[in-house]
Amino acid sequence: MDQLDPQLVRELHSRFGRRLAEQRRRREADPFSSVMTLEEERQYAHSVIADVMQDYLQEAIQQGRQLPSQEEEELLIRAVHATQYGAGALQPLLDNPEIENINIQGRRVFVKYAGGKKEQLPPLVSNNDELVQLVQSLAAYSGVSSRSWSQTDPLLDIRMPGGERLAAVHPAMTGNREPALSIRRSSLGKVFLHELQANGTVTSEAAQFLRAAVKARKNIVVAGATDAGKTTLLRALANEIPPEERIITIERSLELGLDEYEDLHPDILVLEERLANTEGEGAISQGLLLERSLRHDADRVIVGEVLGGEAIQMLKAMSQGTDGSLSTIHANSSAEVFKRIATYALEAKERLPIEATHMLMETALNFVVFIKKVRDPYTGEKQRRVASIREVNGSTDGRVSSSEVFKLAPNNGPLMAAAPITCLDDLAEFGYIPGEQWL
Repeated sequence: MDQLDPQLVRELHSRFGRRLAEQRRRREADPFSSVMTLEEERQYAHSVIADVMQDYLQEAIQQGRQLPSQEEEELLIRAVHATQYGAGALQPLLDNPEIENINIQGRRVFVKYAGGKKEQLPPLVSNNDELVQLVQSLAAYSGVSSRSWSQTDPLLDIRMPGGERLAAVHPAMTGNREPALSIRRSSLGKVFLHELQANGTVTSEAAQFLRAAVKARKNIVVAGATDAGKTTLLRALANEIPPEERIITIERSLELGLDEYEDLHPDILVLEERLANTEGEGAISQGLLLERSLRHDADRVIVGEVLGGEAIQMLKAMSQGTDGSLSTIHANSSAEVFKRIATYALEAKERLPIEATHMLMETALNFVVFIKKVRDPYTGEKQRRVASIREVNGSTDGRVSSSEVFKLAPNNGPLMAAAPITCLDDLAEFGYIPGEQWL
C-alpha cells in the first residue's frame, strides 16, 4: 500500500459514520446521558474508528486479503478522522506550520512557505470529482458559515475549522473544467508591533508612532496588495487597544481571531457577513453590520477588509463616536486609497458623489498605512515592509489633502520621516517623540 486507497478511506468513513450515528441515537435515548460537545465527540471518535478498523482487519484475515502494516493502519485511522472532522487529504498540508498558502487546480498542487519558497507537490486526489467532494465537505462542515458549492453557486469563500481562509471556484467556472481552490493561513496569531519591528516589517520609530496613533484613537486604514501582510499588521495594531475598551469586528470571512485572546480583548463582539442562500434571500452585508454596530456600544470598530459599498458605513462609523477604528483595503499605494474608497462609495446604496465621499474621508480618516513586499538588496528575498504612512490633512478643491509623513528611503532603504505631523501633540501624549529629520 504505497499510498492510501481513497475508496478504502471512503468505505471506512462510511462504516464509521453509521456506527457513530447509532451511538448518538443511543445517547439521545438515554435520559441520563449528556449531549457531547464537538470536541468531546472528536475525542470519542478515535475509539469508534479503532473499532471500525478492527472489524475491517478481521474481515481481511477471513477473506485472505493482505493486511496493512501498522504504519498504514495508523494512516488510515487518521485519514478517516480527518475526513469527518478535518480537511481530508488536505490535512497533512494544514498540519505543516511552515506552509502559508496552498493552491490547487485539479491534480496540480502548489504550496508557498513562510519564507517565500514555492514548491509543487504530488496530487492529493486521483480525479476532479474527489476534489469537488472534498471542497463540498469542507463547505458543509464550516458551521454557521457553511456555504453551498455547486454549478449554481460556483464561488465559495469560507473560514475553515483551523482558521484558514479557503476560496474555491467550481469547475463549471474554469476554462479546463477543473475545480480550483486557494487556502491562506496567517503564520502569526497573537502578534504585536514589537514582533513586527524585530522581523523588519516596521522600523522602531514607525512602531512607536503607530502605537501612539492607536492609543490616541486615530482612525487608521491599512492598505496593500494581496498577501502583503495587511491582516497581520491590523492584528498588531488592534493588540495595542487597551483591554478595557469594547471592540466590534466585522468581516466577510472570519480570520482576525482577536476574540481568541481574552487577556487582550475581554469585551469583543465578532460579526460575520452572511451570503444569500440559493433563493437569493437572507444576505446580511458588512454595510448592514456596520450600521448595527453603532447600536452595540462599540468603543472601536474594526473592519476586516473593505471591498465595496460598506466603505460609506465604515467612514460614518469612524466619524460618529468610534474614534480609533481600524480597517484594511486593497490598494497599490497609500495615495491610491482615497480613489479606491471613492470608487467603492459609488457602489453603495447611497451612491455618494465623489466630492461627498472625499468630504467624509476628510472628517473620518487620520492615517493610511501602506505595506508591501520589498526585495532585500543584499539577500534578494522579498520581505513585508511598511513602506508609507500618510496623514489626512483636510481637503483642497473637493479632494482629500494628505501628506506622506513616512516613506522608504531610496533603493528600498529604511522607512524615514518625510513630512511634519499635524497631530503631533496628540501622539506625544502617548509617548511618540520624533527621532529623525524629514527627508
